[in-house]
Amino acid sequence: MTYRIVIEPIQKQGTIINLTPEQKHYLKNVLRLKEDNQFIVIDGQNNTYLVKFNHDNGQIIKQLNEQTELPITVTLMIALPKGKGFDEVIRSCTELGVNTIIPVISQRTLLKPSSHKLERWRKIVKEATEQSERQIVPTIVEPISFLEALKNIPQTNENCYICVARKKAKHLLTYLLPEITNSVIIATGCEGGWTEQEINEAVNLGFIPVNLGSRVLRAVTAPLFVLSLVTGVAEKSRLQN
Repeated sequence: MTYRIVIEPIQKQGTIINLTPEQKHYLKNVLRLKEDNQFIVIDGQNNTYLVKFNHDNGQIIKQLNEQTELPITVTLMIALPKGKGFDEVIRSCTELGVNTIIPVISQRTLLKPSSHKLERWRKIVKEATEQSERQIVPTIVEPISFLEALKNIPQTNENCYICVARKKAKHLLTYLLPEITNSVIIATGCEGGWTEQEINEAVNLGFIPVNLGSRVLRAVTAPLFVLSLVTGVAEKSRLQN
């Protein structure tokens, strides 16, 4: 097994990877790497390198030709669930291939995130990127109200969906199966679901209401189910091509 770490692009200087004190501690004291032991570096911009540990820094051996990213850009707008469930949601979504996570505060959101939450979430995303052997570190932005987040979505994006329960709407797969697109934006609600105002606002801005089947999913289950569907369709499309 070859261990992986994520670096900032600026840490790469030619063939040298300038490791941070935290990364040196992790490699030397946690992983117990010795001089010339190898590890893999991900720069978060789709570049992956095989590196050897050399004088407390990294020496690039070669660039690796890996491709584990989905052939589609996926943005999830996730209404913050109550409790600590969001940590596991973003970890699993990173493993499944999400590109951007927008935590939103809906009218029925119970969780009011503290200021240090974003730093913790980004650390979780980084760790999940390393674990799942991805080339891109997903972006997670600061929590924002759902109505404000809707206004920030480019009006030119045609593949926007809002997941609703107990309403007449076509299944998400109806839109994903005919032809996979280059990008998709999907919004999932919190406990109690979206309000009528939120759904109407989303529809007015081009979002299509979709359901996720005959059962009502928990707020922490819905985004994982959504991303699993998208991943399955995207991977199938790639295999067929």
